[in-house]
Amino acid sequence: MAYVSATDMVIDARNRKYAVGHFNLNNMEFIRAFLLAAQETQSPMILGVSGSTAKYMGGYRSIVGMVKPFIDHLAITVPVALHADHGNFAQVLDAIDAGFSSVMFDGSSLPFEENLHKSEQLVEICRKKGISLECEVNGIGGEEDGVVTVGGTADPEQCRRLGLIGINMLAAGIGNIHGKYPADWPGLHFDLLEEIARITDYTPLVLHGGSQIPANMLRRAIALGISKINVNTECQMAFAAAVREYIEQGKDRIGTGYSLQTLLSPGVEAIQRVAMDKMMLFGSVGKA
Repeated sequence: MAYVSATDMVIDARNRKYAVGHFNLNNMEFIRAFLLAAQETQSPMILGVSGSTAKYMGGYRSIVGMVKPFIDHLAITVPVALHADHGNFAQVLDAIDAGFSSVMFDGSSLPFEENLHKSEQLVEICRKKGISLECEVNGIGGEEDGVVTVGGTADPEQCRRLGLIGINMLAAGIGNIHGKYPADWPGLHFDLLEEIARITDYTPLVLHGGSQIPANMLRRAIALGISKINVNTECQMAFAAAVREYIEQGKDRIGTGYSLQTLLSPGVEAIQRVAMDKMMLFGSVGKA
């Protein structure tokens, strides 16, 4: 089966200067679209699940029970990791127990020493189970699971200390935000990214909020050490636009065009195209 942790993926991406796409699931249609995109492009891929999505889709165990059979049913051969995104300590343990192959502990809202201590505990748990672990310092701006943060830039020394404990991936703010980017967004802080990459001994770095960042910025970020890029907003917007167009054209009123499989199929095709375009941009095509 193609179900694996993200550890080898991001190490290879770091060494060969590309990035693995992390695409957030929102319902069953997203599972199908992303898996097909990865298989067609022969790209390794990470499927992300936020805490709110886990609740919506019946819990972490239910999602594992959907993703694994989908991998088999679609005959997926490329490496696929199932990643619990932005989990607190309890959520991470729940996802591990449910069978996720990768987890993110987001202790960025905690005092740094507490974040570090809890991350150390999870390093040991994940190492024993062969699960990849991502941790975060400071906070990524924007909105995630209803929590709005200003975000900003990470403290390089905190990045260094967190990188030393044996985590597999590090998420650090370099001016990126979740959700839509405002018109006056100043862009990524590449000098800071370069410093963080150096001071963490080139631990694979994660760029959250990968939607809508200009292609030239993403390419430069990858060249400087970004090994995993999270994409969610852009896929949801593409899905909504495609389904809206289908309904506005009245196709749901023709024959059985109202059936959910038919109604949602334009959305599935739209997010599959977005994912494939991102994989091409990230340089992961043919790396599986």
